[in-house]
Amino acid sequence: MATELANAQTDRASLSVEGRVFEISKAVTFEAAHYMGGKPEGHPYRNVHGHSFRLEATVAGTVKAGEQWVEDFSHLTATLEATAAKLDHKLLNEIEGLDVPTLERICLWAAADLAPGLPGLTRVAVARPSLNERCELVL
Repeated sequence: MATELANAQTDRASLSVEGRVFEISKAVTFEAAHYMGGKPEGHPYRNVHGHSFRLEATVAGTVKAGEQWVEDFSHLTATLEATAAKLDHKLLNEIEGLDVPTLERICLWAAADLAPGLPGLTRVAVARPSLNERCELVL
């Protein structure tokens, strides 16, 4: 629901962030390879292949007193980049917990890795943009 201003030039009280809950999101990218073991011989997913991935995190909360934001975007970016670095240019199947590296499992893995540094984490999404595929985990 949008905030309506009686007069956008003078009604600044309605723009107060106090008590409102906001969601902010940031995305980073990484490159990784994987394969889907257990598929029948000749199945294309059985072969090692790579993708460009997009990892996005959403943090929700009220504006921190004296800071005027829910979370500093530089902290959100650094936290996301640290998680993406653990996956970047890796064979995902070799990472503990990702022996079957579906988008769903990558979301779960990333959420577990991100959560300690982002207490307001509410959503993690992993996408393969070139394939128009996306998975979103709502926490």
